[in-house]
Amino acid sequence: MSFKKQIEFLKELQKNNNKEWMDVNRKWYKEVRDEYIGWLNSMNTRLSNIDDGYYDTPGKKAINRINNNLMFHPNRPVYKDHFGAGFDKKPKTADFYFELGIDRCIFAGGLWRPEPKVLRSVRDAIDYDGENLEKILNKKSFKTRFDGLYEDVKLTNAPKGYNKDNQFIELLKNRTFAVFQEFSTKETNKNNFDDQLIDAYKEMLPFRRYLNKAITV
Repeated sequence: MSFKKQIEFLKELQKNNNKEWMDVNRKWYKEVRDEYIGWLNSMNTRLSNIDDGYYDTPGKKAINRINNNLMFHPNRPVYKDHFGAGFDKKPKTADFYFELGIDRCIFAGGLWRPEPKVLRSVRDAIDYDGENLEKILNKKSFKTRFDGLYEDVKLTNAPKGYNKDNQFIELLKNRTFAVFQEFSTKETNKNNFDDQLIDAYKEMLPFRRYLNKAITV
């Protein structure tokens, strides 16, 4: 699928980021959104065929709202500058995220600053068998695609309840456990783009499975 129509809409939206413009162009928005949802549906089917544990996520459930949450972020624009969607979107787990933006696109997955109980579960898993997570993160193809964990704010000292001499202390200091791959929007127009998404999903799957096992067991 070509995302040219979606990108064109997003560019105009960012020039006119207000409800009045959106109301006038609501039909256009629905056309590009519905086309995008159709593509999400097709990718949902492909992903379900390669992952036995995949959580069925049709396009309408996968797609994120284009409105920014102004209640918690009042200084943000009314509308986002991208179309976002989550695949394998089982509640309270680490899904696989795709973002189609004006200048960049993203494949991502993991846990972004999870709540304390969830974070504790991940740290407990690392304390127990962190070598398995290290093996995933250090795999050559994984490092080439995602370049390690996303660099977010880390603790300076050991988390409460863990020894500073713990062999996995640097992993334990993380508050975010996520990876991502960023690339130019132009890349989405290549004929093999859907296959690239499938490959990224496969590469990330062991990482997401590790996290999901940690927070559900």
